[in-house]
Amino acid sequence: MRVLTQIGLVAIGSALGGLTRWGIGSLAAHGLGKDFPYGTLIINVLGSFLLGVVAAWLTGPLLHHNHGWFKAEDLRLFLAVGFAGAFTTFSTFEYESHGLIHNGEYALAGAYVLGSVAAGFVALQLGIWLVERW
Repeated sequence: MRVLTQIGLVAIGSALGGLTRWGIGSLAAHGLGKDFPYGTLIINVLGSFLLGVVAAWLTGPLLHHNHGWFKAEDLRLFLAVGFAGAFTTFSTFEYESHGLIHNGEYALAGAYVLGSVAAGFVALQLGIWLVERW
């Protein structure tokens, strides 16, 4: 029965993460345009932040926090594996980077790659820092 619960947590988290990714991507394309992959950049930064918060939270305050059927591992499966796994878009990031290069947009591709990696790393560190000081 425990394995079914874990499967359900990952599945529900993945569905919600994928839907959230689609929603943010659509909103970004509508509001900011389609000339640059703003949605993917925003999603990768937010996903990195979320993963930082979840990782720090689960290794700190929630490490030994279990209430009956709920365990810290359940939250990790739901948020980190399910939601963040479906929400972040690294493969899309790679494909869009290729598209920018393929279209001769070398400076834009460089800015996109460096901006995504740097902002994602900073967001991850910020998430960890916030939880550690909470």
